[in-house]
Amino acid sequence: MKFIVSSTYLLKQLQVLGGVINSSNTLPILDNFLFELDHSKLTVSASDLETTMASTLDVESDSEGSVAIPARLLLDTLKTFPEQPLTFVVEENNTIEISSNHGKYALAYADGNEFPKAVALEDPSKTVVTGDVLATAISKTIFAAGNDDLRPVMSGVFFQFSTEGLTFVATDAHKLVKYTREDIKANQVAEFIMPKKPLNLLKGILAASEDDVTIEYNESNAKFTFDNSELICRLIDGKYPNYEAVIPKENPNKLTIDRTQFLNSVRRVSIFSNKTTHQIRLKIAGAELNISAEDVDYSNKAEERLTCDYQGDDMQIGFNSRFLTEMLNNLNSDEVQLEMSMPNRAGILTPIDGLDEGEHITMLVMPVMLNS
Repeated sequence: MKFIVSSTYLLKQLQVLGGVINSSNTLPILDNFLFELDHSKLTVSASDLETTMASTLDVESDSEGSVAIPARLLLDTLKTFPEQPLTFVVEENNTIEISSNHGKYALAYADGNEFPKAVALEDPSKTVVTGDVLATAISKTIFAAGNDDLRPVMSGVFFQFSTEGLTFVATDAHKLVKYTREDIKANQVAEFIMPKKPLNLLKGILAASEDDVTIEYNESNAKFTFDNSELICRLIDGKYPNYEAVIPKENPNKLTIDRTQFLNSVRRVSIFSNKTTHQIRLKIAGAELNISAEDVDYSNKAEERLTCDYQGDDMQIGFNSRFLTEMLNNLNSDEVQLEMSMPNRAGILTPIDGLDEGEHITMLVMPVMLNS
């Protein structure tokens, strides 16, 4: 088995695949990349058993075969090469030799057949979206997903596809984000919960891609195919909570404010808040928003006044400043609207501008009890 490939082209593909590999694996074979050569097509795969990703590269070769090569060692070596062709040759003594312009490097390889096979999806449903839309949907929601191992369903992003549009939801019980696209439709209704790790990989790869991504899914697995790569992952098992029931429908108090100004104020004031509760207080009356925080233990306090557009009753409501900052950071609009009903009911944050047609975002943040 022998092939020739460009060093930077190979490195670029392997760095993406490297994101799949865990730092400590139960199976030693998972510390390797699987190289499968079929003449001029080289397929490289990486897996952590839950997620498997494969990319197909064009190489110069007329042989076939499969070997598992240590990932860390190969990546560290490739990073040091300037752009040049590298020749990989599998030798008799269980090593693979890499020849560059200046030297030779031998790595021990494992048998490619030991590498776990990717799951084949039986009878999947299928939806096609463009890469940048999927990347946006992931980045707008993933920050709101939980980290609680006791509630695995909330540690992922809920994909809800229907003939009306696509909806992506994430929540950790303190905050919730619902991102909807009405301009893209699925041909049948489907729901599944995607884990964070494969989503983060997809978000990084697809950020500026306008290529189509084919999403295939069944009860237990989902497969994303794009460009010359595919990613297969196991879905999170379980029923997603009824998020619609949490979103308050009647919110008579509406606050409209410049997003950047609001974000900067919350950031500044929160420095003076209690380090465990991160509590800030919003006091709204007329066209004035008063943002304050106090850390009684250290006698630290701060207060800022902003002008805003407000319709509703005067009110005071407390929020965890970290959640509010995260949400405002994840919006791109110039102005945002915060809708509230009562100090003990969730506030709803929505962007006023900066959205594509058919694109909707609703962010929900739970209040914290104010100590009067």
